[in-house]
Amino acid sequence: MPAAVIAAGFVSTSQQMPSETVAAVAVIWIDPPQLIDNPPLSISCWRRSLASEPIMTEFVENTYQPLGMAAIMRHAFSGESMLPLSDKIIAHLNTWQEDANAMMDLSLILQMTGHHDVGMAMLNQALSLQQVFTPIPARPGQLRVTVFMAAGDLMANTPIELLVENSDIALTLVYIGENIPVVKDLPPCDLMFTAVGHAPENAAVLSRLAQTLGHYPQAYDIVNHPERIAMLARDSASKLLRDIPGLIMPPTVLAQRHALTVIAAGEQRLEMVSPGVDFPVIIRPANSHAGKDLERIDAAPELAAYLAVVQADDFYIAPFIDYSSADGQFRKYRVILVEGRPFLAHVGISSHWMVHYLNAGMAENAEKRTEEARTMESFGTGFSLRHGAALAAVAERTQLAYVGVDCAETREGKLLIFEVDSNMVVHDLDSPELYPYKHAHMQKLFSAFEGMLKAQSQSR
Repeated sequence: MPAAVIAAGFVSTSQQMPSETVAAVAVIWIDPPQLIDNPPLSISCWRRSLASEPIMTEFVENTYQPLGMAAIMRHAFSGESMLPLSDKIIAHLNTWQEDANAMMDLSLILQMTGHHDVGMAMLNQALSLQQVFTPIPARPGQLRVTVFMAAGDLMANTPIELLVENSDIALTLVYIGENIPVVKDLPPCDLMFTAVGHAPENAAVLSRLAQTLGHYPQAYDIVNHPERIAMLARDSASKLLRDIPGLIMPPTVLAQRHALTVIAAGEQRLEMVSPGVDFPVIIRPANSHAGKDLERIDAAPELAAYLAVVQADDFYIAPFIDYSSADGQFRKYRVILVEGRPFLAHVGISSHWMVHYLNAGMAENAEKRTEEARTMESFGTGFSLRHGAALAAVAERTQLAYVGVDCAETREGKLLIFEVDSNMVVHDLDSPELYPYKHAHMQKLFSAFEGMLKAQSQSR
């Protein structure tokens, strides 16, 4: 009887089968050094005949303890090799071929070591076996939170495991998706939370979750309702937040490739897809994350060159706004709103307009870190005081108890918003030697998040 094989090359049996019907058992076999330290990934599968081997009838308990996102990411940020962790998990999966918890851990490691597609295949294999996971099991007296998750990568969901690490919160993660059965019988909980972030690939997931909530009596006032998260698409968010005093969010439109091709050829003006807008603009594929294929376009020939390289059907376009400070540097702030209260997660400082914290040279530049420390320390009397009314309006209009804002400050003193999302990466994993100032501020954010969940549960 043949075993099932998934796209990544991982092989497992679908059920326990009597020895007389088994010709071969398929087992995962991965060369760990090549897997983690030396891309590209080398995965092969092998089968061993059981015809002449006795079948073990003694019951052996599966003692695998899931690591979870917080532990795995903390290990990765420490700079230590991921090989020992992957080695242990792979050895375990050679025996326990249908351990979905181990597969989930290995999926995270694969994604964090540059093997995104294989990691996602591993995730899908795990979700074909079960859809409910408990990375933080409940202890007596703990607040039990059921969290709805999309079957996506590290960027797809609110990083709730990082937000409640070392807290008094127990988590049950429930995965949903187009090809994932709806879990109708959930473990008891005190509160429900939507972690699914908005993205084009998650639009159907959010819609399905909104429809599914009727199955769960305790979800009548879920924290971060999926219908509100769906409003955070780049084009709808700019409409939602327009006309807020002291705030600018450039109008963002979704444009199709064929329309942009006509503009790139000089046959139409940019106003055809974005009324009142002219070059320069910023453009990105609709499904782009973390600045992938995000570019500034100053003229039609540049647009033609961009479309020749970036293969996508739909693109977001928005006017480019120069938000450089007087010293020529660009500063991007990640602000998290917890029940409307702002917390600063980080400040990226760069000479380039496209600022991402990881490529802004923060770790290499002590002066930038000193400025970030100073900004975090004075946040309550500085940035958040200047823009408090605008940030409060963002919280009011989104109607989300937890939401993140990537923003800047224009030379005219206005709050410039790039993006509003509920799934922005927020953590306390940076080196305490390089960033000794961060821990205290991140713990304030985490404490506020924990307090919000507890207050929300008590109000029900």
